[in-house]
Amino acid sequence: MKNVLTIPKKVILMVAMMATVMSYANEISLIKLGKGLKGTALTIANVKEGNQLSIKDNYGITLYKETIEQAGIYSKGFDLTDLPDGEYFFELEKDMEINTIPFSVEANVVTFKKEEETTIFKPFVRKEGDLIYVTKLSPKSKPLKVSIYTSETGSTSDLLYTETIQDVQNIERVYKLERGSYELVFSFEGKEFTKNISN
Repeated sequence: MKNVLTIPKKVILMVAMMATVMSYANEISLIKLGKGLKGTALTIANVKEGNQLSIKDNYGITLYKETIEQAGIYSKGFDLTDLPDGEYFFELEKDMEINTIPFSVEANVVTFKKEEETTIFKPFVRKEGDLIYVTKLSPKSKPLKVSIYTSETGSTSDLLYTETIQDVQNIERVYKLERGSYELVFSFEGKEFTKNISN
């Protein structure tokens, strides 16, 4: 009889907590559920359809991946206590940025490292005629490596140009490319993105 009354109280408490968090959330918030309940509720405001949410380990191996199907507020419970002891992070990949939320698991206890959350901005590529405009925000002036390859169908890609841009917060570059197909590869902060362009 004691368990019958306790479980509904826990469920009501969890629903009330989720409703409160969802109404006040403006970014990403994590709530560890109360004593006796296993899990973490992840709530993210302002998501768009197609955003990618992942859980990765410290080596970058993806343990969980989900494509967000509805714009607005995303909310889901995760039981992270079953993960082996180690360092992990949630990664939310949006159109122009990647947000990471690190956490550790030790003896089935999950600890979030809010002070170590990061936001990495992706490069933005725009084409106008034979000009390719590349912009990227880098608040900590981290280097960006840009490599441009030919991308002809059925042939091996040749490296046409490469540069590493350093010590700049607001990266802006313009590249003039002749008629053809190209692959632009951007490497920064342990990430790599590819953009294909046809002239």
